[in-house]
Amino acid sequence: MTAHRRAVLAAVTGAAVIATSATLVRLSGEPAAISALFRCAYALPFLAVLAWREGRRLGPMAARRRALAWLAGLVFGLDLLLWHRSIDYVGAGLATVLGNLQVFVVAFAAWALLRERPSIRLLVAAPVVFAGVVLISGLFDAAAYGSDPRLGVILGVATAPVYAAFMLILRGCSEEGRRSAGPLAHAAASATVLIALAGPWPGAAALTPHWPSHGWLLLLALGPQVLGWVLITYALPRQPAALTALLLLIQPAGTLALSALVLGERPSAVQLAGCTVIALGVLYGSRPERLPRTPPSRALAGGAGPAGLPDSQARLGTPAGLTAAEQEAQVPKTSTV
Repeated sequence: MTAHRRAVLAAVTGAAVIATSATLVRLSGEPAAISALFRCAYALPFLAVLAWREGRRLGPMAARRRALAWLAGLVFGLDLLLWHRSIDYVGAGLATVLGNLQVFVVAFAAWALLRERPSIRLLVAAPVVFAGVVLISGLFDAAAYGSDPRLGVILGVATAPVYAAFMLILRGCSEEGRRSAGPLAHAAASATVLIALAGPWPGAAALTPHWPSHGWLLLLALGPQVLGWVLITYALPRQPAALTALLLLIQPAGTLALSALVLGERPSAVQLAGCTVIALGVLYGSRPERLPRTPPSRALAGGAGPAGLPDSQARLGTPAGLTAAEQEAQVPKTSTV
């Protein structure tokens, strides 16, 4: 199997595994803080073993990258507290759809902080996605699903910038995809500490493991938290832009289907329309814009392309000053928790 196919298989498998997260949270029946705490705590021993093996192969992580991983974990802990509460209020499927809004947060944060203007596609898709959020909230829908869909949407939307920050920090300590388990182990450790300190605890009895709730949490830790995230962290730096777009649909679509089949969740027709609007908006907005190609006559002539680039790059539509790999890196990468 080629390296490209391995990356594709890892990304699709990781996305499918992570799509079960919200359903497993609901199946546990535990409060948001409890499920967030134990999904990290149960994952720690397994991630530590994987990180140890990875360290033997690649050497120890640099101190700066370890610090970044711990910072990523603190942000991830806050993300889990918000997202698990959103699941309580609006359901597993809808909360997962809202998690994909982080694509827009990354793009507009880069515009505000780094003066990197977002693509025309993102600017067009943003109001469309916002309309989808309004539809999910139940603002105009008396039959909206969820115990408090408006609060669930608020928490789900609040998750987006926090999750975007986590993804950006985590990518900074993965050494261009060479490491996955090491950064994840450090991040899980700091997330566990943050949730333990900040979580609203109903009492000591709630922290005592019991069956079957903690069986679901153990499955959540081993599946999405360990297997899913190791695969995603490995695949993200290696995947093509087209696969990124596919991942944007695998996770929310998979969670919506699972939550309907396993949990009996039945979002209203208006909310499902909102999900469709968001998915299509994110899919459209995340795609790279088409760039002009060099006319065939110039390509056949074997001359240089724009700005002195070889014609092979010009035919691929690579902008002046950027390699194909650098252009690829500008496409937002995403994955739901």
